[in-house]
Amino acid sequence: MKFLNLTKSKRLAAITAAALISTTALVSVATTTMPATAQIAVQNAAPFSFADLVEAVRPAVVSIRVKTKIVETRGPRFNDNFTMPDLPEGHPFNDFFKQFEDQFGLRGDQNNRKQRPRFGQSMGSGFIISADGFVVTNNHVVEDAAEVVVVMDDGAEMNAKIIGTDPRTDLALLKIEAANELEYVEFSDAEARVGDWVVAIGNPFGLGGTVTAGIVSARGRDINANAYDDFIQIDAAVNRGNSGGPAFDTTGKVVGVNTAIFSPSGGNVGIAFAIPASVVKQVVFDLMDDGNVTRGYLGVSIQDVSDDIAESVGLDKTTGALVTEPRPDSPAQKAGIQSGDIILRVNGEKIEGARDLARIIGQYSPESEVELVLWRDGAREKVSVKLATLTDEQALVEAVPEVDPIDPTAPHESSTGLVLMPNEEGDGLVVTDILQESIAMEKGFVPGDVILLANSKPVNTIADFEKAIDEVKAAGRNTMLVKASRDGNSRYVGLPIE
Repeated sequence: MKFLNLTKSKRLAAITAAALISTTALVSVATTTMPATAQIAVQNAAPFSFADLVEAVRPAVVSIRVKTKIVETRGPRFNDNFTMPDLPEGHPFNDFFKQFEDQFGLRGDQNNRKQRPRFGQSMGSGFIISADGFVVTNNHVVEDAAEVVVVMDDGAEMNAKIIGTDPRTDLALLKIEAANELEYVEFSDAEARVGDWVVAIGNPFGLGGTVTAGIVSARGRDINANAYDDFIQIDAAVNRGNSGGPAFDTTGKVVGVNTAIFSPSGGNVGIAFAIPASVVKQVVFDLMDDGNVTRGYLGVSIQDVSDDIAESVGLDKTTGALVTEPRPDSPAQKAGIQSGDIILRVNGEKIEGARDLARIIGQYSPESEVELVLWRDGAREKVSVKLATLTDEQALVEAVPEVDPIDPTAPHESSTGLVLMPNEEGDGLVVTDILQESIAMEKGFVPGDVILLANSKPVNTIADFEKAIDEVKAAGRNTMLVKASRDGNSRYVGLPIE
């Protein structure tokens, strides 16, 4: 192929355009030093244009206009010291001030001004998932809404009502009133892979119907939004107003709902987060049933397993969710789950960490029976648990500690850098000081912490603590698992002892 009279930049542009023309090209990459088996074949190269896809799905993507009642406020204020003038009967200005009173609700006393509602307005995005007008969007788009209007792609405006919301996943389901035979889109059954193309359509900055494209940058992102974080990260341009809009794959199926952006300025920087279609389907169909989302409840306080903790209990990998406390009268407690257990699997599904456990348990319906694989005392155990229903009010209730019958002794400096003494107010050993630059200081201990367990055994005396250290050394381990309490909250720490 010859390129005549073209500048270097124009030749590069022509080569790039030629590479994008075919939608089914087979690309082989090989070098003279690579064996034939190392050739890389990539099917379904990027399409030359997304126009056909956009034309097919765009009618189902909507803008959402929300009227929000902000506060009840008083009428206009002109001057806090203003009062109606005291004019004699029949004065010609009496009629003027009477009209002023009627308009602004003033009756000579600023404290008696009429209460007037004040409203705000926000915009977001959404998409239709059924011919009869069910619409998916974000919970934060319609939160505190007094009125919701769906603006169709052709500009038509239709009133909608909120069927249900789920703040935990930031999803909401709306229903367009008097909807009939609307065009809609479907969710993808396949998970988006890193590197897949995605097309986002939404209402950024009020510019409805805006289309952007990019790829899936990562999966399983945790952005500390809630306990169920499992976001898809995409690099398609997503801005304020795109919230609740869909991210499509190249077949026109919804793979995610755009929810959050990472941006120091509030504008697009190529890092956006979408809720995966698998999560959206579960929540939306639950809301469609009765307007509520119900989740299974296990009833444990949990934390991630660190390298030190894994070494201290004999695990070869930092995996699972460590139980700091089973909650009183919870399904976990009834099933015999103990503080210090590490949950490795739920119905055969591997648990990578604490958030993973919360997300997976939340996918099960109340009254479901699940089989847990635990790591306890250096071995795996199986436990069956019947889940309850998760409520917003559930919280850890600490048991009342027994009073230590042994009189307090002088603080004792341990080999770990902790200075300890028996707890006068209950079980455990109180940290009175931490040696500077010690392992204990590196692990985040502070004076006032209470050591409750060492090597999974209660410690109420200095001798208990030193005995636990000796047992860990005798077992050939260099790290001891310690359970500590601070301000009523418990955590586990892998404390190196050498």
